Amino acid sequence: MQTQTIPKTTFNLQQLDIPPGNAVRFRDISWHEFESILAAMEDGYAVRFAYHEGTLEIKMPSPGHEDDKEIIGDLLKALLEECDREFRSLGSTTFKSPNMTNAIEPDQCFYITNEAAIRGKRQRDLSIDPPPDLAIEIDNTSDSRLRFNSYQALGVGEVWRYDGTTIEIYLLGGAGYEKRDRSAIFPDIPIGDRFREFLEQSRTLGRTKALKAFRKWIGRCAPN
Repeated sequence: MQTQTIPKTTFNLQQLDIPPGNAVRFRDISWHEFESILAAMEDGYAVRFAYHEGTLEIKMPSPGHEDDKEIIGDLLKALLEECDREFRSLGSTTFKSPNMTNAIEPDQCFYITNEAAIRGKRQRDLSIDPPPDLAIEIDNTSDSRLRFNSYQALGVGEVWRYDGTTIEIYLLGGAGYEKRDRSAIFPDIPIGDRFREFLEQSRTLGRTKALKAFRKWIGRCAPN
């Protein structure tokens, strides 16, 4: 992780070159500067932002990162469908706190418990709308504390973090995020081990066969 201070008078976004799979962090960034950077990079930059109380992280996903994100997201969608749960997947939507101190672009995010509250809405305003119920972080290169701080400030109840080997589940409590063995949304499903197993199957058998096998497994293990 590289930490820098933006030269206030000479920094040019065109000078920013982040290799895939890496991240760069800047300190002492005002909210106005953050929104200016966000607007300037809106088109043509496949990056993820996290902003927490003046610190900005810009992460450039690698192809492997995006592949893992898509497969884990597909597995979660299959689980929700097989369990007959309504949901909305908003991908890497930018979420900003109303007090202008935090913002985050998840790798994937889902409204599940609060799906009805945002159903049909084309825009999100966290001053009146709930945050996503679940975020997925593919995080095998950078320090995740800043991103978790942003999620906590925005009130995201559950974060799944995949580090390239293990899927870890974190639930938001009074003292911040705490690692747990089971998801609060799916307390009867062993998410971590089985998602990892079918994720690995997708790399050898192919995505379609892995998802079909996953759906069969859900049918055997999911409570009626």
